[in-house]
Amino acid sequence: MKNLNVVCYGVRPAERSLFQQLNIHGFNLNLVEDLLNETNYTEAKGMDAVILRGNCLANRINIERFAQFGIKFLLTRTVGTNHIDLMAAHDHGMQVAYVPFYSPNAIAELSVTLAMMLLRRTTHTTNKTASYNFTIDRFMFSKEVRNCTVGIVGVGNIGLTEAKLFKGLGATVIGNDLYPSEEAKAAIEFKSLDDLLAESDIVSIHIPYIPGKNERFINKDFIEKMKDDAILINTARGELQDNQAILDALTSKKLSGFGTDVLPNEALIFNKNFDEDPLLIDATAKALIDMYPRVIVTPHIGSNTDEAVSNMIETSFDNLYKMFNQLDCANMLSS
Repeated sequence: MKNLNVVCYGVRPAERSLFQQLNIHGFNLNLVEDLLNETNYTEAKGMDAVILRGNCLANRINIERFAQFGIKFLLTRTVGTNHIDLMAAHDHGMQVAYVPFYSPNAIAELSVTLAMMLLRRTTHTTNKTASYNFTIDRFMFSKEVRNCTVGIVGVGNIGLTEAKLFKGLGATVIGNDLYPSEEAKAAIEFKSLDDLLAESDIVSIHIPYIPGKNERFINKDFIEKMKDDAILINTARGELQDNQAILDALTSKKLSGFGTDVLPNEALIFNKNFDEDPLLIDATAKALIDMYPRVIVTPHIGSNTDEAVSNMIETSFDNLYKMFNQLDCANMLSS
């Protein structure tokens, strides 16, 4: 069997050893730390396959360039595929595959962490003690999570895992989902979205982003239906949130806090350092970030755990092996 040459974009330094350890098929790997962009497509020259991470620029132009290099296999180690022009890949005869599932605990744990940090005001408090200020102020007073109702919007694998974690902490957990599983219905009570928003002290989002259908799902109307002084968490997709509506709700104190691992158009922000010129960040996103510690932003690290990354790499390698050897690959996508 030919040893395939494979370029992998967006390989974080902590992931390099996992790519090597999990390479049981003997691929010749070119590990590129930067996400695929308008200039580093040349790293794919001489390769047989490309493996992407979220926010890689797999647009028609780059896909055409890959086709000129003779690449036939285009894979993403993510569930989401909105960073890939699937029609362009189809037009150039490329086989495309994705990763439908990885450790749900990774994102669920981050969601719970963000919520608990905002509930207990730990960022505010530790900022003070880091400056040697050990006085206790009114903002440090909080509810206990066992006296809270947590609403999970989207109770798939990740949402259900988060629900179980919150139940373990003693919270009352309710859910909303168009097609709840029997396991989910046995674990928590399901309610209409309006009822969930009205009753929940913490609302956590885990629905998929569907282009053209649910952009700005978290909008002014959504927030107005929420309980006053609630906490909002989004670890799903940035396109689901209306930054201005969230900013307005925080300013008016309708929302107590906001935690997010995602932003709209986040490829323009995440994986970049704006320390010297933060004004280059989108104005509304910057205004949210500047509301720290009432707003906590992490740079799309929900899946950045040992288990989740291993799942993504193993599945991607297995997808490529099956596609190249013309074996059944359930994770292939059509345009």
